Amino acid sequence: MNTPPPTFADRLRTLREQGVRSHLDARRSKLLTGGLGPVPAIVVLIVVWTVFQILDPSFLSPRNLSNLGVDIVGTGLIATGLVFVLLIGEIDLSIGALSGFTAALFAVLNVHHGIPEEFAALLAVAVGCAAGALHGVVFARLGVASFAVTLAAGLGWSGMLVIVLGGSGTVVFDDEGFVATLTRHHFGHPAAAYGLAAAVTGTYFLAAHQRSRYHRASGAAFSSTGRITARTAALGLIAFAGAAVLNQYQGLPLALLIFLLIVAGLDYGLRRTSYGRSVYAQGDSVEAARRAGLRVVAVQISVFMVSGTTAALGGLFLASRTSTVGAGSPTLILLVNAVAAAVIGGTSLFGGRGRTWSALLGILVIQSVASGMALLGLQGAIQITITAGILLIAVIADSLSRRARFALRADASA
Repeated sequence: MNTPPPTFADRLRTLREQGVRSHLDARRSKLLTGGLGPVPAIVVLIVVWTVFQILDPSFLSPRNLSNLGVDIVGTGLIATGLVFVLLIGEIDLSIGALSGFTAALFAVLNVHHGIPEEFAALLAVAVGCAAGALHGVVFARLGVASFAVTLAAGLGWSGMLVIVLGGSGTVVFDDEGFVATLTRHHFGHPAAAYGLAAAVTGTYFLAAHQRSRYHRASGAAFSSTGRITARTAALGLIAFAGAAVLNQYQGLPLALLIFLLIVAGLDYGLRRTSYGRSVYAQGDSVEAARRAGLRVVAVQISVFMVSGTTAALGGLFLASRTSTVGAGSPTLILLVNAVAAAVIGGTSLFGGRGRTWSALLGILVIQSVASGMALLGLQGAIQITITAGILLIAVIADSLSRRARFALRADASA
């Protein structure tokens, strides 16, 4: 029995079915392999903001959002440096204690020894960088596991924190000095916040357009002008809305500006330089990176140096909020929040996937929960429990994504 040839309508229906099916398969594959990037964190952030706004209408007030923009900076900086270590598939458990120690070192040098704040802060950051280099050398040169090195180092820096502070246990520095100004100064003129929004939007559009032209010229997949324009419009809407909210309170916080500049600068280094490509290459396979002639040991040491430096910077910003450094600083909670911020934002614990913007998104989620809990007058233990739950979900998703990637690679090689 002869089958009649398919009509034009039949062929069109088949193409439609295959198109929908292939589209859904591609979306599913992208979801399983972690290709959604920051989307899950953004969804969680929207849910958190919606819930707390319903429970307390002052949550999204200009004042609370401005304070939130400052509160994320200290821990966010620590998480940003940790992203570098996670990208090579390692961990740094010393960052919480190291940030507390370097902040105490700054306070003691300034208050007890009369060293100017700017110079004392610079010395504290240098010590953080040197400590990171030490951790990296022990890991990369001696072959000691990173969690063991940094766990021991964290205990050591916690002890040094108590020793440096001495019998008083607390050092109070000038609440109108250089470090205190970092989190208390705001650019009150509306042009500052709107100018930053315009700069962010314009830079993104130019960078995306240039990247699309490069990919088109090299024959690779590229984003259309319409897609770039749509993404730029969405980013611009968020940026200018944020600027409008900040201008309704005290304007653009200096701390938030510094944080965004550091995140953007480190992101450029990761995604647009040979050094950044070396970091990602190690996350995919250290052995492959070594065979490709990359400087594996140097890169390994450098990522711990970045982590130590940002830990010291984060410690200064955290101390700036209260103009006080104490021996009872919650360094363990700080470590957990930093790791959670990086992972919740989309950085993989297994290496090779993540961006510095992951830390910003993740800490925004965590600090939003903390801010909402404070407004509702709930205990901090509830906040820790919620953060732990979000982190557990992120870790499970990361693990499933890794298994899916291995499965796809095995299918492709079969």
